[in-house]
Amino acid sequence: MSRENVERLRSFFQTWNPSEWARGENMSLFDPDLVYEGDVLPDQAAESYRGHEGLARATRQWLEPFEGSTVELERIIGTGDALVSVQRGSGRMRHTGIQMDRVYAYLWRFRDGKVTYLKTFGDTQEALKAAGLEE
Repeated sequence: MSRENVERLRSFFQTWNPSEWARGENMSLFDPDLVYEGDVLPDQAAESYRGHEGLARATRQWLEPFEGSTVELERIIGTGDALVSVQRGSGRMRHTGIQMDRVYAYLWRFRDGKVTYLKTFGDTQEALKAAGLEE
């Protein structure tokens, strides 16, 4: 499964739209018992979300302050059941008009081809360390 997970993830990002997650759509990559941990917004404390509905709820919270947002995959690191994706997110804040642009990372843990654990990191090196993939 090592290389297959990289291809699953790359394929996922080619068609991923965060708005789909917010509606609970495009969840086929995720185990129904998924655990997602993340700071949805930079000034919030990390929180745990469970299952597809938890991921959808976290995504709605993440998208709420933005008029529109885009996410672009920069790279995937690793080849096994623990991968790190690095992406650039950007968007205009709904109430202030300020343009946000930041690089962040996800740690993805797979089992039997499904994501069982997902965590957001503001620092790529922290994500790599958590995955055991330090560069």
